[in-house]
Parts: sequence; structure tokens; C-alpha cells
Amino acid sequence: MSLTYKRILVAIDGSQEASWAFKKSLEICKRNNAALIITHVIDTRTFATVEAYDRTVAEKAEKYAEQLMSEYKLHAEQAGVKEVFTTISYGSPKVKIAKEIAPKHHVDLIICGATGLNAVERFFIGSVSEHITRYAKCDVLVVRTNKDSI
Repeated sequence: MSLTYKRILVAIDGSQEASWAFKKSLEICKRNNAALIITHVIDTRTFATVEAYDRTVAEKAEKYAEQLMSEYKLHAEQAGVKEVFTTISYGSPKVKIAKEIAPKHHVDLIICGATGLNAVERFFIGSVSEHITRYAKCDVLVVRTNKDSI
């Protein structure tokens, strides 16, 4: 059994915790010479609250996701990660990351922030990181603090 990771998935949602998770993923990728898969899931349930489904809301979310992914990809490459991939999905982040995206990309480690952006969902349903930890078939690292503040 190997103690190194080959394919690392980091979940990005624009939150501060996700940014910390990304920084940690860069360190682990470089130490393990691993590929990095950066993912963002556009939560389609947020569109359900929009009266008469407004296409521009979805387009803005998509544009934001693409911009976020390209910035993170560039940052990872500049930091010295040799293989960097990005993926944007639609649906429930907690379900997509653990049950679809990670298996599809054969990842052996998922890294995510402790909280993320959606406080209402956390209160009623439980956090995305909690769900990923429960359902992922690989190791999960939940990042709680900024590495610079330790």
C-alpha cells in the first residue's frame, strides 16, 4: 500500500475556507508529485428560488465558475503543480463531489474547506464537507484554518 497520493481533488466555491483548502492542496500535490483536479459545482437548487427561471442567473453563475477555475488553475501551475485539471458541474455540491466527480477522476484524496458559503443549507441539512466525508470512497481532508495563521 502506497502512502502517496496521485490524484487530488480540491473543491472550490469562492469562500475563504475553500481558498485555504486550495493552498493546502498545492502543498500536498507538490510533495506527492500528484495531479490536481480543481472542481466547482454550480448549485442548481439556488435557481429554483428564482421566479420564472431567469437564464441570466445561470449564465452569471457559469461565467463566475469559469473565471474562478481559470484563476485557480493558473495559480496552481505557477506554484509548480505539473498536472492541473478543472471541472465545473451542476447540481448539489455535496452529492456531486463525493459520488460523481471524485470517482470519475479516480482521485485518492479530496480536500475541501470546513464550511463554505451556504450557511442555510448547513443548518438544515448538514455541511458539504460532512457529506463528502461520509460518502467519499477515498481519503478526505477538511481544512479548517488558514495555513498562514497557524
